[in-house]
Amino acid sequence: MTAVVPSESEVQEGGSRYDRLIQPARVHGTLYTDPSIFAEELRKIWHKTWVFVGHESEVPQVNDYVRKQLADQDVVMTRDKEGEVHLLINRCAHRGLQVCDDKAGNSSSFRCPYHGWTYRNTGELLGYPYNKGYGGKKQLPLGMGKVARVASYQGFVFGSLAAEGQSLEDHLGAAKGEIDRLVGLSPEGKVSLDAGWLRHKTRSNWKFLAENETDGYHPQFVHGSIFGVTGSPIGELYSDNSTAVTRNLGDGHSENDLRPEFRGFAEPMRWFGTTPDRVPNYVAAMKEAHGEDADRLMIEGAPHVMIFPNLFIAEIQVFNIQPVAVGECVQYATAVQFDGGHELNMRMVSQSIGSVGPAGMLLADDTEMYERNQRGVAMADPEWLDVRRGLHRESVDEDGFTIGTATDETGMRGFWNHYKSLMEAED
Repeated sequence: MTAVVPSESEVQEGGSRYDRLIQPARVHGTLYTDPSIFAEELRKIWHKTWVFVGHESEVPQVNDYVRKQLADQDVVMTRDKEGEVHLLINRCAHRGLQVCDDKAGNSSSFRCPYHGWTYRNTGELLGYPYNKGYGGKKQLPLGMGKVARVASYQGFVFGSLAAEGQSLEDHLGAAKGEIDRLVGLSPEGKVSLDAGWLRHKTRSNWKFLAENETDGYHPQFVHGSIFGVTGSPIGELYSDNSTAVTRNLGDGHSENDLRPEFRGFAEPMRWFGTTPDRVPNYVAAMKEAHGEDADRLMIEGAPHVMIFPNLFIAEIQVFNIQPVAVGECVQYATAVQFDGGHELNMRMVSQSIGSVGPAGMLLADDTEMYERNQRGVAMADPEWLDVRRGLHRESVDEDGFTIGTATDETGMRGFWNHYKSLMEAED
């Protein structure tokens, strides 16, 4: 399939604001710098679609809670006495104070420090002092705000501030299979995200991060230093000689599918940069759990997938991107932990510290690029960013998804197509 790059005259005629700013081969710099576009994104994307918030393993026990962020909303993820997970807006119904101050804990209720209003961990108002001023007990039909819809897939918790819309499963679409791939590497069929989250503030628009996550063009250059120091073979997976592909999974989701490379080597655990003899207990547990399929799972490895708008699974880590302002966002990162995979989990924590920890090299390299991106798009000329790489050589795979080579910008174009459809929709 070959797309045609439109001429200058064609793109200037008619169309919506986003027709003019988002074209098949390029996007306009103001998409990253215009505060009015950022405000519109909050309404049409972050307050409307499904957004990744956290993981059920972060509130494993009844009455556990943890503070989270959903774009500009301070959210408390709780588990009630029935075991159900809730996402509460951290705001008192009386005078608007933040009710929960602690980062995490265990409590069946929250008490506002201003006037003592108390809420159950489901958001229900339990009581308020000196109730005669309100006509007696239980006279107020108030409570903490709630994220309108909450759903989880394989323990990954998503929230939508819109009361109506597509289901989470429809939103995830083909990306569900990538989450399943990750979970399949657990001997017990479950993953946990309870190793602790690192918080990285980045002076960059959130979309630069989302675009970068499945950009296979940059690793050899941006991460060349860490590949050289560690002797990692990962960089070779992103080259003109690679058999890996970049796949547009639809609905803004995309992946770098490295399986063709690993299938070629046919070596279990190569995706993790190790050999079975160095993690014998994990390999044995996988064989016991998955039988003859264990070798295939351990050869193909974990996914490298960006799930629109903010969940990035990078083989051994999970990232949660949250926008703060037009030129600022926060990226949270944690090591994946496979239930039943203690031996491998320890190594994944160590590798995560080395790559995305405070002194880690991988995320520091990327962050430097994001922030240079942001400073660059503030310049006047040229106005556009080019996303045409591989446009002339895309094809359609056996499942109907558009694919490019390992270094093509197929995922970016899929991101922008979906972004445009959301931004052109009615409020």
